[in-house]
Amino acid sequence: MTHRGSVAGIHDALVGLASELQRRTNLPTGDLDGVPRLIVVLDQADATLRQLSRYWETFRQKDDPKQSPGVAALEDVLYAGRQARIHVLCNGQAAGGGLSPAAREQFATVVLARFTANTWQRLAPMAGPVPKSSPLPGRAHVVQDGTAHPTQVLLMTDAEAADWLAATAAGDV
Repeated sequence: MTHRGSVAGIHDALVGLASELQRRTNLPTGDLDGVPRLIVVLDQADATLRQLSRYWETFRQKDDPKQSPGVAALEDVLYAGRQARIHVLCNGQAAGGGLSPAAREQFATVVLARFTANTWQRLAPMAGPVPKSSPLPGRAHVVQDGTAHPTQVLLMTDAEAADWLAATAAGDV
């Protein structure tokens, strides 16, 4: 597991991920079978994407691309990552101006909890009208193939989640 807590670190990790995507897509057919899956988790996606764009603007030269290479790398992974065993999980809306509309459409599953009607219309318009919210903790809607499914999600305290992650990393789970 690798964690990047600064915008510069996130940018560099995403640019490196683009290189890994390229390497994996250039492997002969069948050679990916032994390659481990990579899971990219982007927390607070909208804010992080905005920060990546601002970070790029601070040192972008006149002839450099306008889009942040980190954001471009993330979009590349969204388009081709599944075939290369690279998967993206975003916490946050990822609906702001950071990703192109075509890139946002690459998310096969959208999970919405504690959402507004505007958020539903931005992220899950294909699933029909906004469902009623539930007062029960941990209730969410999972949208796949244009259909919303009410779902109970796992609830953990921060300590429980940290214990579970540590046990998973150690192979105890």
